[in-house]
Amino acid sequence: MNDTPGWASPGSAPSEGPEGQESGKPSEQQGGQPSDSGIQWSKEQPPPAQWTAPTRQTPGQTPPPPPPGPGTPPTGWNAPTTHQGPQGGHGAPGGWGTGWGGPPPAAKPGVIPLRPLGVGEILDGAVSTMRTHWRTVLGISLAIAVVVEVITVLVQGFLLNGASTDALGDPNASLDEVSRAVGDSMTASTIVYAISILGTIIATALLTTVTSRAILGKGVTPREAWRDALPQLPRLFGLIFLLMLIVVVTLTVGALPGIAVGVAGGNTAAGLGLGLLGVFGAGAVAIWLGIRFSLAPPALMLEKQGIKKALSRSVKLVRGAWWRVFGIQLLGSIIAAILSMIVLIPFALIGTVFGDGGTNGSFLTDPSAAYSWTYLTITGVGAVIGYTLTFPITAGVSVLLYVDQRIRREALDLELARAAGLQDYGTSGTTPGS
Repeated sequence: MNDTPGWASPGSAPSEGPEGQESGKPSEQQGGQPSDSGIQWSKEQPPPAQWTAPTRQTPGQTPPPPPPGPGTPPTGWNAPTTHQGPQGGHGAPGGWGTGWGGPPPAAKPGVIPLRPLGVGEILDGAVSTMRTHWRTVLGISLAIAVVVEVITVLVQGFLLNGASTDALGDPNASLDEVSRAVGDSMTASTIVYAISILGTIIATALLTTVTSRAILGKGVTPREAWRDALPQLPRLFGLIFLLMLIVVVTLTVGALPGIAVGVAGGNTAAGLGLGLLGVFGAGAVAIWLGIRFSLAPPALMLEKQGIKKALSRSVKLVRGAWWRVFGIQLLGSIIAAILSMIVLIPFALIGTVFGDGGTNGSFLTDPSAAYSWTYLTITGVGAVIGYTLTFPITAGVSVLLYVDQRIRREALDLELARAAGLQDYGTSGTTPGS
């Protein structure tokens, strides 16, 4: 006999009687009355899906509950998304807890969650570091910005105002004069750009400690940041010099064919064109190398390694993710540049009005325009403010990108969690790198 609820069809006879003997079909007596022998069946049967096969019960036993209706979970089963205390769920202590909602969220003791980061989380972490620890961050950035901008103003005042640059705006100037003017202008621009890059890297080094503590939810004073960075500063300057040397050598090698054609062949125009083409090609190689080594400064500062080890660490972390690192670095640089221009443009307009006629013409349309010292000073103040705001962004993006790559490749989130005091991280429902 199959007594599973809902299994047998209503009105069908069981295979055995209550005493283990076979039961026949109900018979009717003459006149339509049922007989008194054997098991009898009622003419009124329960509706479908609600009939339960009879079971033996002992006296005083509570009848079993009716079977569940359609769509009703079985008795004693809890939905996965509910938590009913220590004995909830499937009867195990604690129940399911998180149900079917996926893994639990990653721990976030500081400005970023301890898992692989998205682009928005890296940018948000850089801004959050500046907002949370604004006194330390802005103090370091302001000091570096003042030094960088003083050197920049001096370079612009003495080099870009030289007489040789006048040939850039003279239609009657010879090709040699134009070439010399372009060379002087490129030299000054290269120095200004190198100083800016130098300041950015130094700011990254000093702000590395601030950002690394902010990841753990801890603060740091400027003195502590300086004390932490000071032992690595000689190596950092060596690393900076090596990176700049790599760029200069790469660009020089690219320009050598044009220089050789211009000097040996006497064809200045062909040499200039070939030289520019070579410089553009070498520039692409320099960018490729720059991205491969872009994580060397934070690796040197955080891992307390030497120059060679920091370069190899950067190459290892960037390998297979060059385009991602390039894209995030480029996006951070674009945001910083836009923010800097928003700050600088009003100061440039003020400098044009009050700076002895500005630049004796617009420096945007007249390359030969001479910069007045008043104009350079006013715009320098605006540049200092811009650098103060943008250094934390570029530095934070570089450091957080380094941390993100180490989380992806080396499970750094486990070490960060232990440093933040999360002793059970990775062992109690938290997925490392999730």
